[in-house]
Amino acid sequence: MRLLALSDLHVGYAHNRDAIAAMPASPDDWLILGGDVGETFAHLEWTLDTLGPRFARLLWVPGNHELWCEPRDGSGVAGVERYARMVGVCRERGVLTPEDPFPLWPGAGPPTRICPLFVGYDYSFGPDGLSAAEVVKWAAEEGIRCTDEFWLKPDPYPSREAWCGARVTYSEARLDDAARAGERLVLINHWPLRRDLVRLYRIPRFIPWCGTRKTEDWHLRWPVDVVVSGHLHMRSTDWRGGVRFEETALGYPAHWRHDKGAEGYLRTILPRPGLRIAGDAGPEWHR
Repeated sequence: MRLLALSDLHVGYAHNRDAIAAMPASPDDWLILGGDVGETFAHLEWTLDTLGPRFARLLWVPGNHELWCEPRDGSGVAGVERYARMVGVCRERGVLTPEDPFPLWPGAGPPTRICPLFVGYDYSFGPDGLSAAEVVKWAAEEGIRCTDEFWLKPDPYPSREAWCGARVTYSEARLDDAARAGERLVLINHWPLRRDLVRLYRIPRFIPWCGTRKTEDWHLRWPVDVVVSGHLHMRSTDWRGGVRFEETALGYPAHWRHDKGAEGYLRTILPRPGLRIAGDAGPEWHR
């Protein structure tokens, strides 16, 4: 039994949609959908209905694309109400979200709580000392302007950074509660939790829309084994403070090899490398 992860499915693109439709079943495994499934309610519904029967359990966190209120969606639903409706779509299908109790991992290894989160960005990944407006202007100096500025509405919050701050407070309280049980944690968030993991070589000034500095110590504040994220479309495995960070994006059609299929980009989050499971001759679990 494995905990797998894939983010940034972007099923609005035909190549990506076809690849998701062709993914083989893995009925013993759990699958994390790490945000940016698509831009519409129909995209989310189709993906959950397609993959739900193929895995033992799905877990979903939102990305910025799900939160867009753009013309092709046609719903006119934005901000917190939009997110709440997407949570409802998931719950109708038994898919776990950041609003549900954190499940205990039933597979091999030490007791581990799986923690889907929704924490966005507040422009603090930009240069020191600049306001959000100044950071957006700084990015625009090199022609960078995020579509979120047009289509990601924070209603009823006055700004995206205010919504992010509220989500940070909410998530910290939930993680404090989870950590009291003495279990290990796996953190899942669409946006990276650390600024130093954002490597955007071609568009470095896109970094303001990639997270918040308020989460940079989360992997050390709680007993975290793995942090799962997406958003960057730059798959990687990094280590900070003895904690593994996995960027799990599929990405736009130009960002992945179609001959590998979407299944070729699934990341194994659990069991942790080094853990012996049934039929495996590898080393014993160790910390």
